[in-house]
Amino acid sequence: MNTALLAVAAYLIGSVSFAVIVSRAFGLPDPRTYGSGNPGATNVLRSGRKSAAVITLLGDAFKGWIAVWLAARFASPGDTELTMALAALLAVIGHMVPVFHRFQGGKGVATALGVLFGMHVYIALGAVSTWIIMVAFFRMSSLASITAAAFAPFATWMFYGFSHPFFASVVVMAILLIYRHHANIKKILAGTESKLGQKAKV
Repeated sequence: MNTALLAVAAYLIGSVSFAVIVSRAFGLPDPRTYGSGNPGATNVLRSGRKSAAVITLLGDAFKGWIAVWLAARFASPGDTELTMALAALLAVIGHMVPVFHRFQGGKGVATALGVLFGMHVYIALGAVSTWIIMVAFFRMSSLASITAAAFAPFATWMFYGFSHPFFASVVVMAILLIYRHHANIKKILAGTESKLGQKAKV
C-alpha cells in the first residue's frame, strides 16, 4: 500500500508545471503558446527571461528529486528501491502528462535529472556532463537531452546491473524522453532544429 500511495504522490508532484507557474508569476505568456510549445526551461528561455528559465529548471529538477526522496524516506521496509524506482518514473510521467495542466506537459528532461540525483548522484552527474558536452559542441538542447537520456540507462547498468529496479525505471524514462523528442529528431535530421540563445516571438 505504501508503494502505491508514494507512486501516486510522485505523479502528483510531477504534475506541477513550474514552466507554467513561473511564467504566470513573471507575467510571461503561457510557454505552451510559443516557441516549441513545450512547458520547460528551454522554451521559457526563449521568452528572453533567463531568470524565469533558471527557476523553471531548478523547480522541475527539485520536484523529481523530492519525489524520490519521499519514496526513500517513507517506503515500507524491504520495498525501498522498488518504491524509489516507481516514484522516479511516475514523477517524470506526471511532468509529461500533468493532471493539473490538462495533461499538456513537457518533455521531462529536468525532472528526469532530478530523479537521477535522487537515485545516484554519480549517474546524474554523468548525465549532466553528457548534456553539457553536447551543448558545447552543437548548441542544441534537444540533441543534448536525447544523448543524455541514452547515456543514463548505460550508467545505471554500470552501477546496479540489469536486474535492479532502478535500471528498468531509467530505461523506461529514457524511452519516454526520446519519444517526446520525436519532432526535434526530425528537425535535427532536416537541419532546422533551433539552437540555444535563439529568441522566439512571444
